[in-house]
Amino acid sequence: MTTDELTHLERLMNYIAHHFIKKSSWEDVSKAEWLYISGEFNKLMLKRKPPQEEAAFLGDNYFYEHLIIKRLKAVKVGKALAGISSPNFGKMNTIAGILGYDSYMDFLRNAATVFSFHELRINIPLGVVNTALLDHLTGCWYCYNSNLPLTGPGVKEERVRRSAMEIYQSGDEYLVERSGKDNHMYYGKITAYDDYIFIIMNSTTFIRQRHFIGRVQDATRKLKQKDFSVNQMNSVSTCVSFSEDPVALNEIFDRVAVGDFEKLSVDLPLSSSELPPHILQQLKNKGLHQISDY
Repeated sequence: MTTDELTHLERLMNYIAHHFIKKSSWEDVSKAEWLYISGEFNKLMLKRKPPQEEAAFLGDNYFYEHLIIKRLKAVKVGKALAGISSPNFGKMNTIAGILGYDSYMDFLRNAATVFSFHELRINIPLGVVNTALLDHLTGCWYCYNSNLPLTGPGVKEERVRRSAMEIYQSGDEYLVERSGKDNHMYYGKITAYDDYIFIIMNSTTFIRQRHFIGRVQDATRKLKQKDFSVNQMNSVSTCVSFSEDPVALNEIFDRVAVGDFEKLSVDLPLSSSELPPHILQQLKNKGLHQISDY
């Protein structure tokens, strides 16, 4: 195995560790956790064709025994790279495909190693963080927005964007990951003060930040009710459109069951049957999208 192959393998295993159990390094993942990850991979393999042949393609201990023990840990204990075989490139391609990339090389070209959460700051010193609301918001959501000014290109197409978004806790912070087109990813932090929710996000491909603000009215009181659930959040996010028109996006976060959660982004026309009717009504109100209205 070469030095480059070792670097690439570490990058892949760090990515997998973060993707499935939110740990930034393969060294922080236990044998039991690698077994869990293998199980998740095999579930995803079942969705591929032909499932009968590929379901156990990687084996239950492929990641831990073949990649961690025989390669990464072997290097850590001083075994020479020349004495360690290179990973099977065909299996690396399969793994990258399951992760949503065209190939292993596509993964190496496009995947972010670790998101720079530490660079993002949300701090309102006079506020008391509403951790009860944040705990309630953790989970999987679909995000819908309409990036359309009243004038300029794009009006006729009336396209919307649907992205998958996940909110989860890491230590004392609450983090957000959101899909984008062409394997782009957005990552950020979320906090809540009283009934107000604030999100700051960055992209793996663009040097820019986006800020979201929303409110769940009477959330503190309603969360004390046994059956209350926040299933939709409406947020305002500012950006500049392709016509350089300042636009305030009315973004709608709609909670989804984990079983229905797909971490990808899809462009849909407003006429699409995939858009829930209640979301369609909000997206059609273009008056909400102009920054002057706020």
